[in-house]
Amino acid sequence: MKLQQLRYIVEITNNNLNVSATAQSLFTSQPGISKQVRLLEDELGVQIFERTGKHLSQVTPAGKDIIRISSEILGKVESIKAVASQHTHPDQGSLNISTTHTQARYALPEVITDFIERYPKVSLHMHQGTPIQISESVAKGASDFAIATEAMHLYQDLIMLPCYHWNRCILVPKDHPLASISQPSIADLAEYSLVTYVFGFTGRSELDTAFNKAGFEPKVVFTATDADVIKTYVRLGIGIGVLASMAIDTEHDSDLVAIDASHLFSSSTTKIGFRKGTFLRSYMYDFMERFAPHLTRDRVDKAIALKTAEERDALFDDVVLPSR
Repeated sequence: MKLQQLRYIVEITNNNLNVSATAQSLFTSQPGISKQVRLLEDELGVQIFERTGKHLSQVTPAGKDIIRISSEILGKVESIKAVASQHTHPDQGSLNISTTHTQARYALPEVITDFIERYPKVSLHMHQGTPIQISESVAKGASDFAIATEAMHLYQDLIMLPCYHWNRCILVPKDHPLASISQPSIADLAEYSLVTYVFGFTGRSELDTAFNKAGFEPKVVFTATDADVIKTYVRLGIGIGVLASMAIDTEHDSDLVAIDASHLFSSSTTKIGFRKGTFLRSYMYDFMERFAPHLTRDRVDKAIALKTAEERDALFDDVVLPSR
């Protein structure tokens, strides 16, 4: 059994059983991968993949367990490399972050600017995506950190730590009827078309929950993953905007009126997460603490030692999370 064989079967799964795409991503040949997979199956005495003709059709029950363990082994190998790098080049390396547009555009710039100044030899990469893409990127080892708010069930295999609370605002043109109402109700909002986030993005579920609780159906006419796009369509008169308060720029958005909506919607909590078993470099601890000051190295290590998400959440019961 070779590490390369384990890497092949994991990558085949990551590429939806497409051996050709796997070969391209690993810069090797398709026949070479197929041969090594067969050799591994022969050695183990079980099929990892079922086949239809020359194509892989699905992962066998035994294959699922083998691939899961193989992924853990490959993760440990990367951790070994990280340990060595920590001792030989503590301020060098890479940091890959997967998050949404709102976090990348409004929550992270200052943190990243300070981080780059402190660690000029660390290559930092930002990946924006959907909650599914974010969770998969970290689960597969393509990203070190996930920063997300929605769909926490997608991150069950990660260690997720709370960073801050945030809420929403109603965004309207200055001449809109709602602009003169300091605390509009759900009934008030229900009279207008809404422009907001795609479901599953940036706290969108709280909007639907609030409307349903009040007995109304939100008239969502346009959705986007990008807060700046939402603002554009509010300016065009397509509808009133419901978006994260942190996405309002008092200078650039001075032509619009932002109305606090914290009395209408429950606050959301943004979390940062990483794979279980990950060896965290010193600069990774530092990044987390810069982003959320209560995430000290000691508290993060305590969270890692706990077994369940509930226990980790309880660790922060006495912490007053900042609001944005």
